[in-house]
Amino acid sequence: MVKKHRILIAGAGGVVGAAAVAHFAALPDWQVVALSRRPVALPDGVRHISVDLTDAAACRQAMQQLGDTTHLLYAALYEKPELVAGWRDPEQMAINEAMLRNLMDALQTGAKGLRHVTILQGTKAYGGHVEPCSVPCKERWPRHQHDNFYWLQEDLLRQRQGDSAWTFSILRPQLVLGYAVSSPMNIIAAIGVYAAVMREMGRPLSFPGGGRYINAASDSRLIAQAAEFTATHEIAANETYNVINGDMLVWQDIWKSIAACFGMEAGEPAPMHLTSEMPGYQEIWARIVDKHGLKAPSMQALIGSSWQFTDRAFAYGIANPPDSVLSGIKLRQHGFAGCIDTEESVHYWLDRMQAQKLLPR
Repeated sequence: MVKKHRILIAGAGGVVGAAAVAHFAALPDWQVVALSRRPVALPDGVRHISVDLTDAAACRQAMQQLGDTTHLLYAALYEKPELVAGWRDPEQMAINEAMLRNLMDALQTGAKGLRHVTILQGTKAYGGHVEPCSVPCKERWPRHQHDNFYWLQEDLLRQRQGDSAWTFSILRPQLVLGYAVSSPMNIIAAIGVYAAVMREMGRPLSFPGGGRYINAASDSRLIAQAAEFTATHEIAANETYNVINGDMLVWQDIWKSIAACFGMEAGEPAPMHLTSEMPGYQEIWARIVDKHGLKAPSMQALIGSSWQFTDRAFAYGIANPPDSVLSGIKLRQHGFAGCIDTEESVHYWLDRMQAQKLLPR
């Protein structure tokens, strides 16, 4: 059966990429090619191509298998080990720009039927890592004046588009919920490992962060649905959309239900700098892996830089963190009706990681 659309998903091993592969592979009219440096588990019928996007020659070579691409979902990301500091690092910005450029160079030369490109930005587009943002953040605002690889990638697409037949869309999720092994920003994996270690030591599940603030999140399945919408609706051509679940999130208010996922009681708040303290529990984690027959690798291999990301999301060390919410109105006004309950989303992804034997029940 000939498929109507042929989508290339770059960064297929990441939190967003993995969910997008699963979503598009389940659609009858889509043929999916997953692109990543490392092999990843894939649904039946999905083809994998191993490419280092920093290698321009490798991208050109891959075009021998990508000439029929009609859509690109670019979810690839380069992060430095010092996650938060890396967000303002010029070298990191340059590498992320080069990765997209190398792939677009290849596609514009070899994929003559390319129709649409989707890239990802995020809350940093509003300068939330530089200063507090007004609530809610809206796509129509002028660019926040700070250096960011988002702007480099966006400008690259605008410059390349010219008279081309393809259009593009930009999706801006917030606090993405999903899972992928060794992702630099996987808060679900971090919560799960933290909970498992505390339970193994006979402790309650205490919230390890700082003060309360209103936040929001984006389920990776919802991002995949939004990517399908932008790829197939003319109204989305060259538009930018915030993509959030549709409700608000205060971590402390759902903490008891998170504890329940592990059969634990929620203790009193107990701030813990996860980045510096959790690696010290590697031996306990190894014991958990053996006891429960987990497929999980070492704690570091599973978590990557996600302790740093989780400390920031939980506002560790901040008594009065500023609220951070993106407006999801524009995407709804343009016809996308998807939404997901954030508390249920956290439960879903913890359950998925438990079912995959990456976390203990």
